[in-house]
Amino acid sequence: MPRFRLDIEYDGSLYAGWQRQADQPSVQQAIEQAIERFCGEQVSLRSAGRTDAGVHATAQVAHVDLVKAWPDDKVRDAVNAHLQTAKARIAILKAAVVPDSFDARFSAIGRHYLYRIVNRRAPAALDKGKIWWVPKRLDAEAMHEAAKVLLGRHDFTTFRSTQCQADSPVRTLDRLDVGRLGDVIEVRASARSFLHNQVRSMVGSLKRVGEGGWTVADLKAALDARDRAACGQVAPPDGLFLVGVDYPKVD
Repeated sequence: MPRFRLDIEYDGSLYAGWQRQADQPSVQQAIEQAIERFCGEQVSLRSAGRTDAGVHATAQVAHVDLVKAWPDDKVRDAVNAHLQTAKARIAILKAAVVPDSFDARFSAIGRHYLYRIVNRRAPAALDKGKIWWVPKRLDAEAMHEAAKVLLGRHDFTTFRSTQCQADSPVRTLDRLDVGRLGDVIEVRASARSFLHNQVRSMVGSLKRVGEGGWTVADLKAALDARDRAACGQVAPPDGLFLVGVDYPKVD
């Protein structure tokens, strides 16, 4: 029974997140249904990241076991054809046979997210639903300096959802950069793994720094509080993208 790795892109605005839901559309369900229509198999996908409702991906990774050793391109093209028929905003960028030991979730050694903010008086038109509109001028340099406080290994209780199911709130944040490109502010975050709502919570708190409501010391105090109530605003899902997943190199 060959195992296929799927590299996936999707617009999360139509879905209640990655994970299959009992009464709402999900990315996982849409792909599983497309696979069933393609080859008649009822399958269960496992992904690198269970993105929330409204969160997008340019580089999600999942794996699936199929009975037949289909050609890689056939899997990609056939599943995409059924996704298109269903009017899903999902695309399989690549399908490839991988060793049985490959696990999209547990083999991952790094995950990368991008959060986009449009910072101008006029709202977003073309990117509506894929960017957070903040009309008040933000100081991106101050946000970048404050972000350094969050780098490294910390207890991120303040920055995780109360619904988070992770056993430990301790994570190691490898990257948290903030930069401005014209009217757009980009926040890039990298870690082996993230807590539920961690990126959006950090972005919302950095936004408070950018608008002058918090200092670097205030952000540090929020981190040290280890208290969800100390978190700043949680940024909306619109601007968040899963943009990369790292795996060990295979010789």
